[in-house]
Amino acid sequence: MPNGKKPIAALLAAIFAAAIVNVAQAGAREEGRLLTATEVLEEVRAMPDVRLPDTLLAHAYGIAVIPDVTKVAFIFGGRHGNGVLSVRDKLTGPWSNPVFISLTGGSGENQAGAQSSDIILVFTTKAGIEGIAGGKLTLGADASVATGPVGRQGSAATDMSFNAEIYSYARTRGLFGGIALDGSVISIDRSANASLYHKSGVTASEIFSGQAPVPPATAQRFLERLAQATGTAVRASPVPQADVPATAGQPPGAAPTTAEPARTYPLEEQKK
Repeated sequence: MPNGKKPIAALLAAIFAAAIVNVAQAGAREEGRLLTATEVLEEVRAMPDVRLPDTLLAHAYGIAVIPDVTKVAFIFGGRHGNGVLSVRDKLTGPWSNPVFISLTGGSGENQAGAQSSDIILVFTTKAGIEGIAGGKLTLGADASVATGPVGRQGSAATDMSFNAEIYSYARTRGLFGGIALDGSVISIDRSANASLYHKSGVTASEIFSGQAPVPPATAQRFLERLAQATGTAVRASPVPQADVPATAGQPPGAAPTTAEPARTYPLEEQKK
């Protein structure tokens, strides 16, 4: 190889190696977010007296866990955090694979200081979930949001009327309770989803309906904790297609006729 081409080949090799490292690091970063969200669920569920009401969880169509939401107040404050959202199409059904989201919004406070909180959002209607159409949802404008009641039963007794589409909670410095999040915006984190599911351009609808590639084990662990918190069945781990036994009249590798048809959700992100 001529001397002039050696530096070019070395540069291309270095760029390719750096790209591989970036992909691996991105996947590890997203799995770390899933692990942190799982820990938040476990710790909040273990609180004896101050926790999400069981009845409220049982009526949830969607739950978002957003750890380490940083709230910075200086003149006019704001908050930002990244987390995961899982949904279900019926109250007794399994939870969907998680979708990465971000939460941003102004606090409107006039003071200096910084604070970090773990945020949990409980969606009590399908309309609240479907409101993420276009990839964005403004709390208090696109969907009604209220500070959630606390305690195993608390004010969320069996006769509680779920007037708000979303109930919001925060854990800050060991304290847990409802939090006002009006004006905050939930957005689909497209790049994080593409990284975790190893598919460029994967949409929230594909993930929610089970049409996206199988996620890593950290996603299954999150879903197990979510199922325990809400008293629902744990979604079974996907079976490799080659291991699915063929039913009568079907060719090997074909999906069984008893399989549940894929569900669709009106959550497609709009292309900009």
